Amino acid sequence: MVYSPPSPTDTTAMQLTEKQKRHLRTLGHRLRPVVRIGGKGLSENVLEEIAVQLDHHELIKISVSVGDRALRDRLVEQICSDTRATLIQRIGNMALVFRRNPRKPRIPLKLK
Repeated sequence: MVYSPPSPTDTTAMQLTEKQKRHLRTLGHRLRPVVRIGGKGLSENVLEEIAVQLDHHELIKISVSVGDRALRDRLVEQICSDTRATLIQRIGNMALVFRRNPRKPRIPLKLK
C-alpha cells in the first residue's frame, strides 16, 4: 500500500469531546507503541507506516525518542497534521493519536 498524503481540501482532524478523549485514553492505556521514531527523525516511510496503522487500528501509540521536548512536540504536531490524526495524549516520549477510518470504523465513539 502506497502512502498518499491527505487531500488539501480536508486538512482538519476530527473534533472530539472530552468524554470521547477520556474513553480513548482508557483504551490507549494498554496499547504498546506500533511505531518508533528514533534519531533519524520523521521520514516519508515512517509517515506511510503511521497512516497504514491508523487505517487499521484507528488508535495507536507512537514512541518519539528524539531530542528535547520542543522537538518531540513539533514531530507529534507534524504527524497529526500530515495524517489528519487527533492527538489524544502525550506523556514523555509517548503520543496517543486517533483517526477514524471512514470506510470501516473499529472503535465505537458515543456522540454525547
